[in-house]
Amino acid sequence: MDNQIEKLDDHYIVCGYGRIGRILTQYLIQKYINVVVIEKDTAQAVQLDGDGVLYLIGEAVDENMLIRAGIRQASGIVAGLETDDENIQLVQLARQLNPDFFIVARASRDAFKKPLEDAGAHKVISPYDIGARRMAHAILRPTVIKFLETAFNDESTEFQFEEIRVRQGAKLANVSLMDSGIRQEMNLIVIAIQDKNGDMMFNPKADTQFVVGDTIVVMGSAKSIKQLEILMQG
Repeated sequence: MDNQIEKLDDHYIVCGYGRIGRILTQYLIQKYINVVVIEKDTAQAVQLDGDGVLYLIGEAVDENMLIRAGIRQASGIVAGLETDDENIQLVQLARQLNPDFFIVARASRDAFKKPLEDAGAHKVISPYDIGARRMAHAILRPTVIKFLETAFNDESTEFQFEEIRVRQGAKLANVSLMDSGIRQEMNLIVIAIQDKNGDMMFNPKADTQFVVGDTIVVMGSAKSIKQLEILMQG
């Protein structure tokens, strides 16, 4: 399995194959993203083999283990270990080994969000907090929740959300939203544009131009989204 991992590039490392780690890994694989799992529980090997996942058995908070998982060639890592202290150690070590890649960390309590961010995590997720908020929104805003569930349903081809990066040499680079044909010809709705500095513009005006490095958040059919992705490639 090490030989297969050595051939990977721009993959993601998922540390911890519990309930959340397994669902996350399967979702990424469905999106054709290569994944390597690091799991310390040897009993999980049967499940990992059955799921057809590339994996290593051992401690994720170990430099040699992360190097075996291809951390220097990876696009990012998910710190989903059992304790917050372990995740902080993992984030710190991962940041040292690859200063440029994307780090997502799980926090069991809000008190650990800032320490994880200070350690180097780009995004800190608290599943319990998200779950509670989701239930509250289901009570207070059921129609909004239904809309979002429809939009994020991967089986739907008629209605999806997606983010698309404007690449160097893209046909629509430096073209305004009004002149791009995104709305008129592709029937897509541009929800927001995030520039390369991370600043977000919601509901951009018609004369807003797409700039190389921008990330466009769009809503529409899978077919039209694919068409726009092609136009935004270099």
